[in-house]
Amino acid sequence: MKTIILTLSAAKDLDALPLDARELVESGLHRYAMTGQGDVKRLQGREGFRLRIGNYRVIFDENLTTILAIYVGRRDTATYKRR
Repeated sequence: MKTIILTLSAAKDLDALPLDARELVESGLHRYAMTGQGDVKRLQGREGFRLRIGNYRVIFDENLTTILAIYVGRRDTATYKRR
């Protein structure tokens, strides 16, 4: 299992989600950390990956032991432009 670390902005993003969406994102992120399973793709044009969980996206970096979540939120036109 990998350790999940949220940046301050990702933690604020997650807290701002409705309760049901927050639980969905948290369970999807934990599932990926434990099993490596999930809809994950490498980002184009910048470093990192995205995890798709329904209409929500988690933008993250990872190494062998940790997942660093950078952004959590609903997919929209600005999702991949955040840094």
